[in-house]
Amino acid sequence: MAALSSINCRSYSYSSFLSSSSSSLINGQQFQRLNLSSSGISKRFLPDKLFSQSRKYLYPGVVLVQDVAVPVNPVEQETSFKNVKDGLLSSITSAEELKQTAGFDTNKDQSTVSITVVGASGDLAKKKIFPALFALYYEDCLPKHFSVFGYARSKMTDAELRNMVSKTLTCRIDKRENCGEKMDEFLKRCFYHSGQYDSEENFTELDKKLKEHEGGRLSNRLFYLSIPPNIFIDAVRCASMSASSANGWTRVIVEKPFGRDSESSAALTKALKQYLEEDQIFRIDHYLGKELVENLSVLRFSNLIFEPLWSRQYIRNVQLIFSEDFGTEGRGGYFDNYGIIRDIMQNHLLQILALFAMETPVSLDAEDIRNEKVKVLRSMRPIRLEDVVIGQYKSHTKGGITYPAYTDDKTVPKDSLTPTFAAAALFIDNARWDGVPFLMKAGKALHNKRAEIRVQFRHVPGNLYNRNFGTDLDRATNELVIRVQPDEAIYLKINNKVPGLGMRLDRSNLHLHYAARYSKEIPDAYERLLLDAIEGERRLFIRSDELDAAWSLFTPVLKELEEKKIIPEYYPYGSRGPVGAHYLAAKYNVRWGDLGLEQ
Repeated sequence: MAALSSINCRSYSYSSFLSSSSSSLINGQQFQRLNLSSSGISKRFLPDKLFSQSRKYLYPGVVLVQDVAVPVNPVEQETSFKNVKDGLLSSITSAEELKQTAGFDTNKDQSTVSITVVGASGDLAKKKIFPALFALYYEDCLPKHFSVFGYARSKMTDAELRNMVSKTLTCRIDKRENCGEKMDEFLKRCFYHSGQYDSEENFTELDKKLKEHEGGRLSNRLFYLSIPPNIFIDAVRCASMSASSANGWTRVIVEKPFGRDSESSAALTKALKQYLEEDQIFRIDHYLGKELVENLSVLRFSNLIFEPLWSRQYIRNVQLIFSEDFGTEGRGGYFDNYGIIRDIMQNHLLQILALFAMETPVSLDAEDIRNEKVKVLRSMRPIRLEDVVIGQYKSHTKGGITYPAYTDDKTVPKDSLTPTFAAAALFIDNARWDGVPFLMKAGKALHNKRAEIRVQFRHVPGNLYNRNFGTDLDRATNELVIRVQPDEAIYLKINNKVPGLGMRLDRSNLHLHYAARYSKEIPDAYERLLLDAIEGERRLFIRSDELDAAWSLFTPVLKELEEKKIIPEYYPYGSRGPVGAHYLAAKYNVRWGDLGLEQ
């Protein structure tokens, strides 16, 4: 497909035909393996003997789901890739024969994308997914031919879905003209199908509707599972067996949580892989789609002033801070089953840490980046219980308003010990980061809302100006702050002489404030990740071995907390959190960077 006209969006295009190849040994015979997974050439373009519609019905001697396996003679390893490709296509000699072989009409020179939001009546779909899809449409980032289907158990007509979706769409994107017209055009492409999540028959009916809208074009299908994790597998099974694309790609976006511990996560991955290949599974962590998280590697790897400093030699500690100024607000039933460590630290903050600390990847290719992230996670020291502080917010009255305790939520058990706050010290045992504490903290019902990375550098050896700072050496050190949200910014704290005849120093900020520097509005994380999934870009999605490594780090301490029934430290709603977090930081000679007057 040709690149889109909009200069604000990446091109939506397919990889060239036969984009890669490798040699494999299968059943004692050497095969040349050609990757077709992201190309526009479908299995129907090639002789039937080369393809199998399902993993369960493979032809003897050929291993194939989205690839083509071609037997080759071991002594002919020098055979060029071009010859192999030409050999595959030699059986199709004319346009008429191509049509007969593929069984398609002339519309198939174009492709279409069908996006199915499974769980379309839920809050996530209404508040995030449909608005993100509209924003992509508004920016001309979606292909020419696409349709959006809502799928849920609720009975609803197409008109009712469109009415529901229209209430969540906004014209926020640069506040440009014709937004109302664009909304109407987008809503006309939205349809609804009611069905059970475990019914292959209902998904077969959905498949028929999708085909009607695909109009004989090369069909690509994306399923977004905006549903509770306990029905993931049923939905994946039905979508895979009854509603997969017959001639294009099929991909599934899975929302967190990905299990509760190593065992449940591994079981979920194993079940998903019964019906999908790993490259069809897109495990979404929306924090990886945040603009400032996306900018991490750019900041580090394209600026000479930062990359040489990115090690234990110059960095004293790294802090990853996440805070919300509200409680569970009716989501207590869900939250109580997971807690703040599983909800925020094991995924969002740990993913940011891995991106921050990884070695320079070989390239910007998704697999090269994910390989380096996995190395970081596998190098991390097991988390000890004494390096973890947990808390739970209690009721507090401020300004005449009484704020509820966590256990005041009717969906939460009165004796719940689930933490709504946690702080932890983590260490990476490799040459770059040996001995550098990475401190995380995350909590609900705190004094403000923020997500940021704070890099505190070491003191200047033999600093000539120590006397100007007195005994507070923390105020004499440089600090790099990357504010992920809200009000995105990057700023570097430096020591600077105050203008005047005397020698008085203070800390000043070299400040990149995104709203002041860039007039264009920052895209929502879901917009970036949905576009990546459509384009097959996996860099910001979590691979199964990455997930395993993350859970293996947190599972032992989570089990210890629950088995020993550790009582959380209670902190007032709207406060800065438990006092224990300060003692944890002090244990490693660290002071939380967000606590000072000058933040």
